[in-house]
Amino acid sequence: MRRAALPLAVTTALALTAAACFGGPSGNKAVPQPAKPVALGRYLGVWYEIARYDQSFEVGCEAVTAEYSKRPDGLIGVKNTCREGSPDGAERVSEGKAKVVEGSDGAKLKVSFFGPFFFGNYWVLDRAEDYSWAIVGEGSGKFLWLLSRKAVLTEAERDALIGRAEAMGYDVKRLKIVRQPAA
Repeated sequence: MRRAALPLAVTTALALTAAACFGGPSGNKAVPQPAKPVALGRYLGVWYEIARYDQSFEVGCEAVTAEYSKRPDGLIGVKNTCREGSPDGAERVSEGKAKVVEGSDGAKLKVSFFGPFFFGNYWVLDRAEDYSWAIVGEGSGKFLWLLSRKAVLTEAERDALIGRAEAMGYDVKRLKIVRQPAA
């Protein structure tokens, strides 16, 4: 059983790597460097996805969360969860690991869901001083996530977060608003 899963994992990893390199339009041709350092201890925990650039691996996902935890080996555990089709749909979970990029003040990570050979960029481009929200992307401008510690934001809070992404040069018309369960 394990041998059958390995070719699928490798094929999926190669497809995602190719998509990141070649596929999909950029929503920001001049991605800024992260605005602030990130204290890992404060970043750990559960984040709710408020909006995103839709990618093939998240199509149909609602009620998306990302949970970051410290692992015994010094890496960061990553657990992404989504509900298929609606906030109460079937749960889908992906687990991976991340490492902080040296010299990035904790704001850049390398994340992998497919073993030691396939790491993608994860940049905390901006965040609230109290770590209540974060804007996450990477250098190509093809990926964007708006995250919050609260599952549901007021319309004014969501619009302010989207406005911050737009001020950073992102095409916010491409954002998909993610439905979360009501608080």
